[in-house]
Amino acid sequence: MRLFIAEKPSLARAIAENLGKGKKGNGCITLNGGEDVVTWCFGHILEQCDPSAYDEKYKKWNLDDLPIIPKTWKLSVKKDAKDQFKVIKDLIGKADYIVNAGDPDREGQLLVDEVLEYCHNSKPVKRILLNALDSKSVKQALHDLRDNADFVGLKNSARARSEADWLVGMNLTRAFTIKAREAGYDSVVSVGRVQTPTMALVVRREKQIKSFHSVTHYLTEVLWKHENGTVATKWAMRKDMDGLDAEGHLLSKTIAEGMLQKLRAVAGSGTGAQIQKVEKKNQQDGQRLPYSLSTLQVEAGRKYGYSPQQVLDTMQELYEKTYTTYPRSDCEYLPTNQLADAPEVLGMLKTNVPALAEFIPQADPKIVSRAWNDKKISAHHAIVPTSVPVSFAALTEIQQRLYLMVARAYLAQFFPIHTYLATKIAVSCADELFVGTGKTILENGWRALYQKEKNDSDEESAVLPEVSEGDSVAFQDAKIKEAQTKPPKRFTEATLLQAMKEIHKYVKEKDLSTELKECKGIGTEATRAGIIERLKSAGFVSVSKKELLPTEKAEMAVSILPESLTYPDTTAVWEKELDEIVNQTTDLPAFLEKQEGKIRSILEMAKKAAIPSPKNAALCPNCGKPLRRRKGKNGYFWGCSGYPDCKTTFPDAKGKPDFKAKKKSSAATGKTATCPTCGKQLRQIKGSYGVFWGCEDRNCKTTFNDHNDKPVIVKCPSCGKGYLHRYESKKKKGSYYWSCSAHCKTFLNDKDGLPDVDGWKAKQKG
Repeated sequence: MRLFIAEKPSLARAIAENLGKGKKGNGCITLNGGEDVVTWCFGHILEQCDPSAYDEKYKKWNLDDLPIIPKTWKLSVKKDAKDQFKVIKDLIGKADYIVNAGDPDREGQLLVDEVLEYCHNSKPVKRILLNALDSKSVKQALHDLRDNADFVGLKNSARARSEADWLVGMNLTRAFTIKAREAGYDSVVSVGRVQTPTMALVVRREKQIKSFHSVTHYLTEVLWKHENGTVATKWAMRKDMDGLDAEGHLLSKTIAEGMLQKLRAVAGSGTGAQIQKVEKKNQQDGQRLPYSLSTLQVEAGRKYGYSPQQVLDTMQELYEKTYTTYPRSDCEYLPTNQLADAPEVLGMLKTNVPALAEFIPQADPKIVSRAWNDKKISAHHAIVPTSVPVSFAALTEIQQRLYLMVARAYLAQFFPIHTYLATKIAVSCADELFVGTGKTILENGWRALYQKEKNDSDEESAVLPEVSEGDSVAFQDAKIKEAQTKPPKRFTEATLLQAMKEIHKYVKEKDLSTELKECKGIGTEATRAGIIERLKSAGFVSVSKKELLPTEKAEMAVSILPESLTYPDTTAVWEKELDEIVNQTTDLPAFLEKQEGKIRSILEMAKKAAIPSPKNAALCPNCGKPLRRRKGKNGYFWGCSGYPDCKTTFPDAKGKPDFKAKKKSSAATGKTATCPTCGKQLRQIKGSYGVFWGCEDRNCKTTFNDHNDKPVIVKCPSCGKGYLHRYESKKKKGSYYWSCSAHCKTFLNDKDGLPDVDGWKAKQKG
């Protein structure tokens, strides 16, 4: 039996449809009388274990336990994939040989290979590489199975990325969260290779806006009279002239007015000004590319205000209805073998999508746009409509809008190239130059599809008259426009996602820009929307009028985290090293050893970091440290960040500590002794009900009474197991006795604050 393990159900169906007649069973499809079986994963069905799986002590976040570096990495089956995993495991046991049908990228390679390794597979494994799911592509791939061992480098690169991300996230999140809580912050400071530099983009953009100072500058527009019409121009200021700032803005209105005065004097009579240069170029604007998920998310965000997550969720719905192709694609190109499907898809659109019906007759399926390029196909092709008839009227508004965007971009591939004549005219007068530009459309082509959409239309430049070099022109009119420089715009969810994709523009070391551009940014098509959602839910960014604003916690994090975490440069370096693992010029252990060294270095810095308290932080009246809002068994309360040295608490009153309520407080005095139970330190604590001694280890929970600044450590003279503790008599106030902590029912009298052991012994003898 030949077993295909596909990355996802849609891939499994495509393979099964091209293998022969089949029967769907529980989590698999059986074909050709049982000779072939196709089963599937749901992406990664195994996940990295939490630190506590390596050692129970890691359930408690402790700086002294860091770094956490597994010697042998552990995976576990995801809870929602246990049933499917069992199906796959049973089929592996029955198979003669197996075909890895993951996506043709590093994650697709790993997610099937790791299942085979987890199941201790020793049977032969082949590899199928599928870039498209049409019948022709699948059949070609089925006849070209490779040896899975040839892709070990691809698997190891994905594993290196996964394990290194775990090391960064688990260690640094714990370290900086602990330090932040000591300063009074009450939530997790999550650190991640992708999430942290994305957050830093929002923080740095806000810093730029707050430090921006608007500058008034001046633009000069001049109209010239020619016998064939008016020539509109702008003053082309020389870079070395006085009055310009570093960005080339003219800051002096007097200089502009002086230039115009000189201009009027020279050209006012109708002479002294002439056409110095005329440039005319035929320009072409090729058909727009179809959408990848990111480009669709960005455009839908700008056009309709949809969040990246809304777009992803909606495209998943359309995909599951089989109306559009796979949504989590990072590719904007299409395989050439799908050109043959164009007439069928266009016919379906004409019949079922009224908004496009008028354009279909103008489409020419014989046109081959730049989008049809097999060399640029990655693990997936661009998102396009399928030939399945769409019930357009039954779709929700967001489904209709996104479907139309995808369908219109596909239809554009079968319209001619947009062509126009670009004209540039230069007028010289009074030793100054004035430039005007214009555009004349020769063939509208594919842009006709977007004419009615204001956001997508290209406004034509000014129409210029026919002129020749050397023609005289007369000064007609001029005006000086006052303008203000503007700060950079805040990110929206759509523009932040675009920045993640174009992260090469934001590197600190510009030499790394190329590597980041080649790896298509940080995050993946499937994860970017989720990362932005996590930034919001984790309290790093807030949304106001669709703009993203950094919170105080985000600003704190960027201020204390090393730049190696807040800039995307690390990803660029990683991608280069991961490629070396793919090519087997370096190996997985060497890569991880390098990352471990960097993490140790950052942890040393983190342990010494001094984090400023939040603005307007509520301070503990007992020790002066910030109070932190925490959630206990009975709801929220406020506790001192100096715990366990200071155990002051207050009830929560609508998100603020209720200082009017009676406080519960205790604070360490600095005096210590050795705990007889666990050997760690006992601390003398001044509490609400007096002074006592408690162990620093919360798991120990040993406490003792205080006598003259020393712990009273006396074993029970009866059972020898427990320690004696002092209690006030309920019947007689001010009268005390001592009882065993092991509950052996031994009671001793109190003698000057100490247990009367001698009196107890005498009583026992009597």
